[in-house]
Amino acid sequence: MTPWTFFLEHRAEILEATADHLTLVIIAMVFAIAIGVPLGMLIVHRPTLRNLALGLASIFQTIPSLALFGFLIPIPFIGGIGRRTAIVALVLYALLPILRNTYVGLTGIDPAVLEAAEAMGMTQSQILWRVRLPLARAVILAGIRTATIITIGVATIAAAIGAGGLGTFIFRGVAMVSDAVILAGAIPAALLAIAADLLLGLLERRLKIA
Repeated sequence: MTPWTFFLEHRAEILEATADHLTLVIIAMVFAIAIGVPLGMLIVHRPTLRNLALGLASIFQTIPSLALFGFLIPIPFIGGIGRRTAIVALVLYALLPILRNTYVGLTGIDPAVLEAAEAMGMTQSQILWRVRLPLARAVILAGIRTATIITIGVATIAAAIGAGGLGTFIFRGVAMVSDAVILAGAIPAALLAIAADLLLGLLERRLKIA
């Protein structure tokens, strides 16, 4: 069976798996952004917390994806088989680029701009929200863009713990030694990553111009 024939015969199943995959990615990215951006803002003036946060995020990034899924399964409340564990793992993988880019963006502002803001009588909190954050938004979005692409790829492993998504076709294809079945999962995942990269890249360029 050719890949094209398999796609046509199983298009409904592939679309459903793609929707499940996209749902996993969106939920994980919402949590990762909600944690990473505020934490990145918090560590700007807190060196100890900065070293701890970036260090932990770096450690999570170095753990092989399948191993991280496995480590999380026996943990109470966040572990188990299914989507919950997959989302936690994806959030941990997405944190580093978001956290690092938020910190770099907020601390990479021209010192003259910050001095001018201080001369105007702004507090550190006002400088953060009114000066640093608007100027850093393109860099922060670049981190979100990187994290999204990573998450789309890693989410294929989620099928190994029963979380669904496009990885179900990849694992099934490996078991069947079928290129057509593997491609049914790999091609939509690659297209999702390309689409996310293009859309977020366009938004990033617009923010730089603005």
